[in-house]
Amino acid sequence: MARIKGALMTRKRRKKTLKLAKGYWGSKSRHFKMAKQAVMKSGNYAYIGRKARKRDFRRLWITRISAACRMNGITYSVFMNGLKKAGVTLNRKMLSEVAIADEAAFKALVEKAKAAL
Repeated sequence: MARIKGALMTRKRRKKTLKLAKGYWGSKSRHFKMAKQAVMKSGNYAYIGRKARKRDFRRLWITRISAACRMNGITYSVFMNGLKKAGVTLNRKMLSEVAIADEAAFKALVEKAKAAL
């Protein structure tokens, strides 16, 4: 029985890594060992970035809501507490969109939050 060698899979794996490293500067795009390290590092950065993006957007939405609240004479924390007590279950993304697009509707939400307190 013939001995099975891993040349095919090894070549396939290396080609995949080098393809992912395409566009990297210098040896990182040509040499497998360096490309492998660079691809692993960039994968870690991408993973961290996907988590950070969620945090960044939440911070942006809160900042927008806070600015709109202050224009209506209420602080962000008091507004959110009032909405919770009033039973309004809009998330921060939608609240920020309402604050930007429809000032009258946001003003109504602020009045509802004030009334609930």
